[in-house]
Amino acid sequence: MRAKSMELMDQIISFIDQFYSAKHTSPSANEIAQGVGISKATAHRYLVEMTERGMLEYDGASRTIVTKMISKFSSSSFSAPVVGAIPCGEPEVEEENIEEYVSLPVSLFGQGDFYILNAAGDSMVDAGIDDGDLIVISKQGSANVGDIVVALDENQSNTLKLFAGIDTKSGEAILRYCNEERYPGREIRVRQLIVQGVAKHVIKALGPNH
Repeated sequence: MRAKSMELMDQIISFIDQFYSAKHTSPSANEIAQGVGISKATAHRYLVEMTERGMLEYDGASRTIVTKMISKFSSSSFSAPVVGAIPCGEPEVEEENIEEYVSLPVSLFGQGDFYILNAAGDSMVDAGIDDGDLIVISKQGSANVGDIVVALDENQSNTLKLFAGIDTKSGEAILRYCNEERYPGREIRVRQLIVQGVAKHVIKALGPNH
């Protein structure tokens, strides 16, 4: 194998750091290849070599590349994808659903695996969630009674509602609206509760034009 170019290694690290600064996530090996002008196979070989030299951390996965700059930055913050308003289907994996990545401080939001949704509609105003608010969602497949969850409704579409427990007679899970003025007593019942996340934080703009 030919000796690795230190100049190319420096270019790779520079590209990774610039990419992370702009998007708050590491580039994939394919994005590095395109950005630096090399093949994906060459990018992979260099990333492996640079890991062995202690220049960065790379375990072969698509977005687990950590340079010294990223390590220092990520120790106090983390990157969460904004996936738009609650969409139909799975909200977390499809790359094309991600609008952008934002950096959130660990001191305020804690450690965890999160994504961010735009709240759509007025069904949760009594819980302090208004139309257009950003909801920080913890990715998890279970919830406790009283949690505000992203779950599948009877039409297999995502909805943001309060999990009010299981009806002991029917066995159905109860997803409750939180807007008694407009939707008094309204709820959704599902035979199988499929939780896609639990709301942990609300980010909102203040003022009459929020």
